[in-house]
Amino acid sequence: MCNAGSHTVLQRIFERTAANQADKVGCIKFIYICLVWKDKVQVNNTLRLTGRRLVPGGERKLYRPARIAFSGFRWGRGGIQGPTVRVGASQAVHHFDADKSSNDHDPSPPHETDGMKEPTSPSHRTPRFIRRHLLSRSTLRKLVALFLIWTIVEAQLIYYRIARAEHEYEAHAVLAKNPPRIYIASLHWNNERILRSNWNKQVVDLARAFGPDNVFVSVYESGSWDGSKGALRQLDHELGKLGVARQITLEKATHADEMAATPTGSGWVNNPDDGTKKLLRRIPFLSKLRNISLQPLRDLAENGTVFDHVLFLGDVVFTVSDVVALLNTNGGHYAAACSLDFSKPPRYYDTFALRDSAGHEHASQTWPYFRSSKSRNAMLYGAPVPVSSCWNGIVAMPTSAFTGTSGGLKFRGIDDTLAEAHLEGSECCLVHADNPASRTRGVFLNPTVRVGYSPEAYLKVHPEGNSWLSTIGIYTGLWKNRFARWFSTPWFKERQVRGRVRQWEQEGENREEPGEFCLINEMQVIVHNGWKHL
Repeated sequence: MCNAGSHTVLQRIFERTAANQADKVGCIKFIYICLVWKDKVQVNNTLRLTGRRLVPGGERKLYRPARIAFSGFRWGRGGIQGPTVRVGASQAVHHFDADKSSNDHDPSPPHETDGMKEPTSPSHRTPRFIRRHLLSRSTLRKLVALFLIWTIVEAQLIYYRIARAEHEYEAHAVLAKNPPRIYIASLHWNNERILRSNWNKQVVDLARAFGPDNVFVSVYESGSWDGSKGALRQLDHELGKLGVARQITLEKATHADEMAATPTGSGWVNNPDDGTKKLLRRIPFLSKLRNISLQPLRDLAENGTVFDHVLFLGDVVFTVSDVVALLNTNGGHYAAACSLDFSKPPRYYDTFALRDSAGHEHASQTWPYFRSSKSRNAMLYGAPVPVSSCWNGIVAMPTSAFTGTSGGLKFRGIDDTLAEAHLEGSECCLVHADNPASRTRGVFLNPTVRVGYSPEAYLKVHPEGNSWLSTIGIYTGLWKNRFARWFSTPWFKERQVRGRVRQWEQEGENREEPGEFCLINEMQVIVHNGWKHL
């Protein structure tokens, strides 16, 4: 306790040890605190003066001259801690246990003087360390909890949005009293299995639903070696019984025959291995077949028989409701409307033709697929997705796109000289790039219309329940897509394609490729059993 005797001792300490101004300031602060807190200050160690040395009581050892500094107060569990007296190497620590408001002490941090260190006693630092540690762990737990809550709520909201879109699909799948007139165009090659299991039956059902007078069926089969020709003859027979107008072409020439033909005109490319042999390009070959399947449409239009929509049917499993819903995409206002196709769910199939609203390839091959926020956000709501291009199983387009006064659209491949730069683009993508209506009416992918390349694939994307996606599927799909967008970019691929196109344009006059966003770094040629990459 500070008493009269203590005052005398403190005065002597001040006079004999305060050799410089800094020491005097420290002593003054200590004496002031001792006097003011005389009834509340406990000094753990007694001090006595030995010559000109300040030493702990009871010790006869001399220490270097003391330096006393004021280090302020600290709030502790038992009250206020401080001030601290640092006495040279002795490191004598004085604890003050007092009830004092924060206004009665200096809140500034301790002033560190040369040769003096802050007390390192665990009693001083442990409470603060523990509080800081617990605070950081508590904050981390709260952030993790908020993240989990957010992701769960997000997945549930998307689930209900998609479920609502599925419910609206049922309303859109109802055929009007006056159904539109549709022109069905289809190519087949070695598709006997799907023809006999589903495709033929569904085409016949379409003819019944829309009415035989409102349907025209144009099928081109190209040199199959399985039983596709026999299956299509059976379809021809069934449509004939209904009185449906049709043209079913069964081509005898096989791929080997086409490859052996003398290269004439466009559609051939030099073999990159030896540069001498001409190879038949796949995309111009398919474009020619698609244009053949559309020829009856143009002929009928010239004779006054018109249709409302061209329905391009791939070799997929579908239903009449799928077709009706597709025709009603975006309220019937579109330049093209596409289904979403699956061969091995949950991965979609036709990556070659699908481009998002910004012209990019997919970010992930599983839902929600797209890199562009405009396309991706529409997919999150189960709404018609604006895209630059799509095909994906079934496509509906107004017939006016193919029967205009200028002859209408025609399927094509890129120029042979550009293809020699090791580039290729799908004819099903290039047709959208060539269509002026794509920029005014829009191209849409309808995620509620899902088709499969086998009955098993179709059933997997049409499960029982409110939504075709589970909450877990939505959650994992969102994060796969996010990681793909965050840690990958199409810029390098697109830059490579863009550079080759620019070089090609500079090497000739009047060269232009409007479907640059369709192009990829590939060369595709026909072989006897299909096609291959080079």
